[in-house]
Amino acid sequence: MSTANSYLTIRGIDIDVIYKDIKNLHIGVYPPMGRVRVAAPSRLDDDQVRLAVIQRLPWIKRQRDKLRSAERQSEREMVTGESHYVWGVRRRLKVVERPGRAHFEIDGERLVFYVPADTSAEKRRAYLDKWYRDQLRHAIPELITKWEHVLDVTVPRWTIRRMKTRWGSCNRESRHIWFNVELAKKHPNCLEYIVVHEMTHYFERKHGEQFMNLMDQQLPDWRSRREQLNAAPLGAEEWRS
Repeated sequence: MSTANSYLTIRGIDIDVIYKDIKNLHIGVYPPMGRVRVAAPSRLDDDQVRLAVIQRLPWIKRQRDKLRSAERQSEREMVTGESHYVWGVRRRLKVVERPGRAHFEIDGERLVFYVPADTSAEKRRAYLDKWYRDQLRHAIPELITKWEHVLDVTVPRWTIRRMKTRWGSCNRESRHIWFNVELAKKHPNCLEYIVVHEMTHYFERKHGEQFMNLMDQQLPDWRSRREQLNAAPLGAEEWRS
């Protein structure tokens, strides 16, 4: 069955379009972020697909809202036995209560958290958030340096933040790139995909055919990395822009 790909943005929603030798158009909304994928007959063009998606937007938005409310892990209480993801690996938390500076260590398959006994759950979660940010601060510079050389561009500024619906964001004018702190929970391949994705926006603003061609040239397996990223579970933290 022959296929062709397109990438549309409709009223702020990114749409993957797969053209196939099929009779009817199908729209799917997938966890965890509510990614929208359209399987469209080869006889249709982008404008016809766009019209079909616009007609189904109320349904699409309802499905995305359901996924975003249902696909998160329960809020972590930061006690021994909980599961926490670190670079795509699920680790069991072991809490060691003792005086001194709170910090984390990876010990085999465990994530060990040393913390004073009277520390509240909210404060413990804040320590974990900071630790995740530190993980990204150590990982991101090497990737940016690598892709600055490949793409022959410079990233003047990047920031780690929480974002409600995006893994990353790029201001094309200032060249400022933002990374979602949740990326520290995902496989390193996913972080590299986001780095390349956002840097590619330096050359192409929209997620159209030209953007996909650039991604294909620089990171041929970007689609599988994106699937890997979007298949991973989300945390329960309250999202703030």
